[in-house]
Amino acid sequence: MAAKKPWYADGVRFDCAQTGKCCTAHGKYNRVYLDDDEAAAVAKVLGITLAQLEEEHCWFEDGWRLVKFKDDACRFLEGKSCGVYEARPIQCKTWPFWKENLDRRTWKRDVEGFCKGVGRGRTFSQEEIEAIADE
Repeated sequence: MAAKKPWYADGVRFDCAQTGKCCTAHGKYNRVYLDDDEAAAVAKVLGITLAQLEEEHCWFEDGWRLVKFKDDACRFLEGKSCGVYEARPIQCKTWPFWKENLDRRTWKRDVEGFCKGVGRGRTFSQEEIEAIADE
């Protein structure tokens, strides 16, 4: 018996609409995680030490380093743009193609109506979507 094709088997159109909404707390999306390499890169972009980054911009929970939010948004959000764009974490680079978002109900409920970039731009193939989700 052949495996059922995922809902995104024919691809999904996406192009960032640069609204900054994905950088805000919304529903279950209320954390930005930084691994060691990402934290070091963000600190470098900001011109501060890792210790300063952690003291001023991060908090820790269950062994994870998280970015503090300000006014329900990532503290690095400047207007509608990322202030550390060149060092943004993989979590940010791979939006909206996260494994948890590839559930059809989750996509419809939490991504499609929220993100203005969905349905516009180029079509990402199933293979591209799954490779991004695996990052």
